[in-house]
Amino acid sequence: MRTFLTSAAIGLMASGAWAAAIIDNGVIQLGVDDLGQLNVPGGVLSPVEGTSSVGLRHLPTGNEATSHGCLCEGWGVGIGETGVSGFANNDTGIGNLTGISFVSDPTSATSIVELTSGELRVTHAFAPTVETPDLYRVKVTIENISGADIADLRYTRTFDWDVEPDTFSEVVTHVGVASTPSVLLAIDNGFVDSDPFAARFEIVAGGTGDFVDLGPDDHGSNFDFGFGALAAGGSFSFDIYYGASATEAAAFVALNAVGAEVASLGQPGTDPTGTGFNAAGLPTATFMFGFGDVGGIVIPPTPNPVPLPAAGWLLLAGLGALGGTRILSRRAA
Repeated sequence: MRTFLTSAAIGLMASGAWAAAIIDNGVIQLGVDDLGQLNVPGGVLSPVEGTSSVGLRHLPTGNEATSHGCLCEGWGVGIGETGVSGFANNDTGIGNLTGISFVSDPTSATSIVELTSGELRVTHAFAPTVETPDLYRVKVTIENISGADIADLRYTRTFDWDVEPDTFSEVVTHVGVASTPSVLLAIDNGFVDSDPFAARFEIVAGGTGDFVDLGPDDHGSNFDFGFGALAAGGSFSFDIYYGASATEAAAFVALNAVGAEVASLGQPGTDPTGTGFNAAGLPTATFMFGFGDVGGIVIPPTPNPVPLPAAGWLLLAGLGALGGTRILSRRAA
């Protein structure tokens, strides 16, 4: 069932009105708030916890993956050499952002914001992918409107996994961190502040970098990126992916199809290998969020990855087993 709850008028946020949207493609449903973060009220009650808040849902099962307990999903952007940042997270806070516009329709939504201090404009454009129904693509575009060159552009995305039907007891997998130089830090803590310059710490021992089926515990993922230099008047774009598949194997096929290079998987604690059913026989899904065009190597379409050192990934790429490497021309030396 599709739910739609936004007036979708350009300039709504600038006038101070609240705007949000619950969008879907028939398989994946997202609750998109006006500043580009997830988790909004107004959805159908989820089947296990009965929450009406929507962050990321798998419609074939109805399972919700992120809005339980806390609305811990968000993003931040920053300038390394000055420490100036802006961020939006409905749990840990919103700072130094001014909404410019928020528009949506039943399947897509676009948020445009600027740093209140004036240095950056950030666009998050949410739309279904054409490669697979299991993922949404968020095209993120960061523009330097400061009038001065930036040497050290930062971006953070924070995500707390709360995967039904085993809510608050999930296993988390990170893949692609070691082979993506733009990732400054990747941890299993989805509760940290989305300000790129805030404190960071892992929740489960070993929850830094790449890891497989960590947990079960109540944890998530935070990815801090350093994208290097951005000239005055220039822009930089990359992709974020949100979605879910019936099985872990299908999830990796979907991530490969869109060219994702870094990803986090969230799975119920009693279905850690992503079979599609938990120990009680309830239907499950493997939830995922990831990144593309961030200078890494496309994730292979194989389940249960064993993290390789960066040299190993690069060797595979050289042999042609993997593709899709993108060199970020604006990255600082």
